[in-house]
Amino acid sequence: MPKLRNKARLRISGASGVLAPTLTFAFILSALASYSKFSWVHNALSDLGVVSGVTSVLFNFGLIIGGVLCFIFATGLFPFLGVRAAGRAGAVAMALASLVLVAIGVFPETVEPVHYVVSLAFFVLLPVSMLLFVGAFWLIDRVRMAVFTFIVAFLAAAPWVLLFLASYVSGVAIPELVSGLAGAAWAMVLSGNMLKQASRSQNL
Repeated sequence: MPKLRNKARLRISGASGVLAPTLTFAFILSALASYSKFSWVHNALSDLGVVSGVTSVLFNFGLIIGGVLCFIFATGLFPFLGVRAAGRAGAVAMALASLVLVAIGVFPETVEPVHYVVSLAFFVLLPVSMLLFVGAFWLIDRVRMAVFTFIVAFLAAAPWVLLFLASYVSGVAIPELVSGLAGAAWAMVLSGNMLKQASRSQNL
């Protein structure tokens, strides 16, 4: 019975890990399409969350539904990588990142300082959680996944470090996008692995 529950959990979490970035970016792109004044150089993506009308609804709802699905994905990381302490810590950090992603949608820029705090927390927790997973993969001899996860964590953090050092744009939309896409790519790959493991277990 526990094995059956774990298989079901992996399937649900894996599917959620695919849907989370897919739906989130679909809603963000829809919000962008509805607001022609948006500037990648001068704006933050969160600026879309306070534009009156359909733009803010699309953006904020996308973050909320994406965060909920990401949280379900994160819970599946416990049976998938929770054998070691690094895996459990990474899963907790990812779950927290999911919750603050929901909070970004619930508390838009007009709700300060809450919005700033949860936005900062998300973009810190995302690479931190992946760095913890680097250790988890390394300890179970999954070297290729450890290397991939390290590269993605680097890509998620690098645009923010460069912005701090060089101020290459006045807004933060570009580092937000790059960091978000890096996290999305990682979640997609991990979700595929989770679904494959659930499928193999079912066939045994």
